[in-house]
Amino acid sequence: MASQMNQLFCSGLEVANFVVSSGLLKLSWAKILDCYGGFNPDELQNLGLSIKWKARQQANINILVFTTSPICTKSHLQDSKQLVSSTAFKESFPVFEFLCNNGNSFSIHKAAIALFADHFHELLQLKAECGRNSNSLIVTGHSLGGSVASLFTLWLLESLDISLAKRPLCLTFGSPLVGDKGFQQAISQRPAWNSCFLHVAATSKDSIPRLFIAPHDLNSMDLDSKSDDYKPFGTFLLCCEDGCTWSENPEAVSELLMAVETEDAGNEEWTVNVYSRIIEQLESMIVRKGISQVNEPILNSLRAGTTLQTEAIRIRNEQLLIKKLEELEEICMFNKGKAFDPAKKLNVIKIKMAELEWYKKVAKANETGYYDCYKKQLSRRDRDVIKHKKFLTNYWKEVVAQNERKPQKQLVYLRSRWLYAGTTYRRMVEPLDIADYYRDDGSNYVTNGRSHHYIKLEQWLEEDEKQSRFQFDTKKQNVDVILTDDSCFWAHVEEARLWCKSLKTADVGMISERVCLRQKLMEFEVYVMEQIKKYAVSSEIFLKGSSFMQWWKEYEMLIEPHHNSPLTDFIRNCKFQQYASGCLVLN
Repeated sequence: MASQMNQLFCSGLEVANFVVSSGLLKLSWAKILDCYGGFNPDELQNLGLSIKWKARQQANINILVFTTSPICTKSHLQDSKQLVSSTAFKESFPVFEFLCNNGNSFSIHKAAIALFADHFHELLQLKAECGRNSNSLIVTGHSLGGSVASLFTLWLLESLDISLAKRPLCLTFGSPLVGDKGFQQAISQRPAWNSCFLHVAATSKDSIPRLFIAPHDLNSMDLDSKSDDYKPFGTFLLCCEDGCTWSENPEAVSELLMAVETEDAGNEEWTVNVYSRIIEQLESMIVRKGISQVNEPILNSLRAGTTLQTEAIRIRNEQLLIKKLEELEEICMFNKGKAFDPAKKLNVIKIKMAELEWYKKVAKANETGYYDCYKKQLSRRDRDVIKHKKFLTNYWKEVVAQNERKPQKQLVYLRSRWLYAGTTYRRMVEPLDIADYYRDDGSNYVTNGRSHHYIKLEQWLEEDEKQSRFQFDTKKQNVDVILTDDSCFWAHVEEARLWCKSLKTADVGMISERVCLRQKLMEFEVYVMEQIKKYAVSSEIFLKGSSFMQWWKEYEMLIEPHHNSPLTDFIRNCKFQQYASGCLVLN
């Protein structure tokens, strides 16, 4: 069971089925009851709430339980709906700043974040203990304790490399909603995180899960939330004593919670017993969606699913809600269709890269090299490359942007095959961007013209030890066909050519400027020779029509006859011919 907890689930239905069928739901609720340990209804009159937690172990599973003292009920929360913005607690309590990627902001239930902040130092120690433990972890909680459990789980996820560590599973019971739409979107952008949360709501007996949802007209399809609207995240298991249903669509969850006919449960504190009864019944139920025995002879699968959702729990305005849920599901499916999926375009990317490889071979046969062929734009084939470059660049910009929305610990999402493909793209295509830049009389490309996505792809490669340790012998054997490691190589060449031009035209009396230019050119010599020694440059740079060899001709006219350096010796003695064959022995 513990090993199954770490599998990736494809849908909320899989999460719900696993948790119910494995007994984890019943186990977690039992640990919550242990923590309450004979609760006293009289203490509910005390409106002051504090958070408490206990760690329990069952076989090789650790269960971390969050509850409040006294038990948090509707009476504690009904006058405490206030949200607090991330910008408001950014300075004083920046624990959840990692959710503010790309400048977005969010808001969290003030009472939940206040409880979390009040016990921050103890929770920090608890977090460290969880990080040291190799067992699978369930974080669970009831009512406002469930809200704190959700926040603690998010905090844990941010610090985990989920490709290497076991993911925590957060199970809440009767928890109020935690944050606004910005909060929900920040989590939903991280699918591996969103699937870690399952929220159980006893819809007909417990009004707390729906307490913070703003009432609205079912006939309206306005999905734009107000700034003070709460939004659900994760998967919701909505239950009553007659059945249950699930949803991971936040808009649908809101609609279902608001449409439920909530009965008067009498004393609110006894809703705890309602969850005990429901969980017992769940063990013998099937968590259903998509198949239903209904009176209508023909139902499409979408209508069957939404009808079942309303059948499984007690709903008012059933037919109107079914229509609304169908519309929400269609919108969700449409948005998923529009969502960027790198894998779907991978074959097209391979074709575009193959086109550039062919272009590179043709250019090499013409003794020019693909960088200079593209820069000159003399043929239709050169102009066709523009379309391939644009398509590839748009693709990789979106891949990088998508991964930047992930926290630092989750950059493993850009798996080795993606990082390798991104590196090949960068080394092949960035020289073409450099050619465009300098054709338009640009200068200092690395500082002023380089695209952010190239910078990130290079940074991630440097951080990936496996990809960075490319075997030297392999490079040496394939130097005739490799791409130059430094995708900014041609920018350095163009800058060196500009320095030569400036040095040639500089007045004799401008001694300091001439000295500075010569120093830069000598540093460029050292840089090129370092690349050659590492077999990190393509042999194409030595083609007679290349910009690099044009630089050499310009530079050779400016240096003194007695000037000697490793690079001048290398070029004057045509050692680049041996370099291209991989036979050169470099000291």
